[in-house]
Amino acid sequence: MRYLVTAALPYANGPLHIGHIAGCYLPSDIFVRYQRLMGRDVKYICGSDEHGVPITLRARKEGITPQQVVDTYHAMMRDSFKEFGISFDIYHRTSDKIHHETASDFFTTLYNKGVFKEEESEQYFDEEANLFLADRYITGTCPNCSNPNAYGDQCEKCGKTLSPRELINPHSQLSGKAPVLRKTKHWYLPLDTMQQEWLQEWLLSKEDTWKKNVFGQCKSWLDQGLQPRAVTRDLDWGVPVPLPGNEGKVLYVWFDAPIGYISATKALTAQWEDYWKKEDSKLIHFIGKDNIVFHCIIFPAMLKAHGNYVLPENVPANEFLNLEGDKISTSRNWAVWLHEYLLDFPNKQDVLRYALCATAPETKDNDFTWKDFQDRNNNELVAVFGNFVNRTLVLTAKYFENNVPARGKLDDAEKTCLDALTSAPKLVQESIERYRFREALSHVMDLARAGNKYLADTEPWKLYKTDPEKVATILNLALEITATLSYLCEPFLPFTSQKLQAMLNIQPKSWTDAFGNEALVAGHALGEASLLFDKIEDEEISKQIQKLEATKINNTPVEEISTGEKSLTPFKDVTTYDDFSKMDLRVATIVAAEKVEKADKLLKLTLDTGIDTRTVVSGIALHFNVDEIIGKQVTLLANLAPRKIRGIESNGMILMAEDGDGKLVFVQPARATKNGSTIA
Repeated sequence: MRYLVTAALPYANGPLHIGHIAGCYLPSDIFVRYQRLMGRDVKYICGSDEHGVPITLRARKEGITPQQVVDTYHAMMRDSFKEFGISFDIYHRTSDKIHHETASDFFTTLYNKGVFKEEESEQYFDEEANLFLADRYITGTCPNCSNPNAYGDQCEKCGKTLSPRELINPHSQLSGKAPVLRKTKHWYLPLDTMQQEWLQEWLLSKEDTWKKNVFGQCKSWLDQGLQPRAVTRDLDWGVPVPLPGNEGKVLYVWFDAPIGYISATKALTAQWEDYWKKEDSKLIHFIGKDNIVFHCIIFPAMLKAHGNYVLPENVPANEFLNLEGDKISTSRNWAVWLHEYLLDFPNKQDVLRYALCATAPETKDNDFTWKDFQDRNNNELVAVFGNFVNRTLVLTAKYFENNVPARGKLDDAEKTCLDALTSAPKLVQESIERYRFREALSHVMDLARAGNKYLADTEPWKLYKTDPEKVATILNLALEITATLSYLCEPFLPFTSQKLQAMLNIQPKSWTDAFGNEALVAGHALGEASLLFDKIEDEEISKQIQKLEATKINNTPVEEISTGEKSLTPFKDVTTYDDFSKMDLRVATIVAAEKVEKADKLLKLTLDTGIDTRTVVSGIALHFNVDEIIGKQVTLLANLAPRKIRGIESNGMILMAEDGDGKLVFVQPARATKNGSTIA
């Protein structure tokens, strides 16, 4: 038996937020870590989805190429995943050569087998931009809720799936003009025929094994009757249609992206076919609910049509996570961005992992609040888990010189605690196997609570003077619970697990070896104890809430605000000439540049000032690629007091201007000028 576990490929057009993490990446990571601990053969596959209209829209908005967009956000997402402890075996990308080859071959196979229907249809065309418009290039009024900014494929306000022709007063996002209808040719996957031949019967067989929310959505699609779905689009960014005479056509992103799982597995291992084509392989897709139709209906139809591929064993999709009672919205910046969390809460990856798992939207939409985040840390991780571990280790160090004491006679209190200890692993395993990760985490915490209660009831700190042998038994059992917790929490809290095992001076073990026998023998020397968790203060939470509130500009989406020229910042207060004359502005040239580690916005620049060579740290990494700024002449505030930023001493400041779209541009001389020239 082998497992191939995929997590939905995120669009490389922006950073990750907690809704993404709670939706599929944390659940899949928990599941995969569990499978590894059980000693099973598992591959964990993901990567950036680097094609599709959202990327081209971002590129047009920022005035850069689609490749620059995906390069920036692929690296950002890859690094954020890694720092957060999402343990992919590979994080690939669909712009890679092996993916283009795999997707092209997949299309060609289906084409040669006569699977596709070739049809000519009328689609919207922008006469000013001179191109056919993909659905996301078209906006208009939603016929369902009257939202004036609905897209041609979906209204993000009411959630209704749309087609461009359903929009009222449609217009092109490129020119702002009303599009016209023109004929174009595309290839379609005949889902209607497939439904009758095998797809409906296969899906209906999943009623008892798939989550109700997943099966229910699939059933509703079947009840409406599946329709042929285009697999190509008229675009210039994507995998080209591999047929002669079809320039300007690419594979539609929903067809192209899931093939990314296959190409990533190919890039990972030469034995990729074992995971995709052998009957004893289990294919499991972790996704959010907006991807259910693609992974439960369309991709299985593609795999079946190609032949020899296994079909999904399960698709444990989660619902949506809201934020402070409101829908997470990237356009309104109403989100908790993962890369910012990692900066604001260093070494607290497991706190967010815990909070997101404990509130995971497994069967219905759920809500993340900063207050709940704080409470779960302070009242559960600190007060329960951390408190139990700390008391156990401190008392062992105090009474038994930091060595595991021998276990003696067990009375009713010990037997009750031992029952909790022996039953916890089985309960956690059963819950994970059923994709109930919230429930599994609660079983881990129940064991910590049982340990806490045991110490509170037996009070070994009071008992030691009169019955040290009893205290030895109490702490032996408490240490055994601590060791079990260190193994049980690994899928959920991997950083905590590693830290706790170091304190206990034990090695990681598979769950088949960790449970059923005593993890700690009498006389075993423990490591150095420290606090597992620390409290999060009100000030830290207030800062995060204030950051969120600052994004609310009359509840108007950022995209709406920026459709016209961006409002200019008002003039600052009047200053004096004497103050201004203190600034030493010089022409300098950037001779080297590199990204600052774990800081998405910062570049470390080396400047030739004509007088010296100096380092300046500048927050421009999201606006420029390193290679394109080498040799640029810039304006330097040369006498700004040095300041350490991320451990790097920055000597000066680069002057930048912000254009109407919010993009930074250099303030530089109109022609090449000698370095060190003063600016007066």
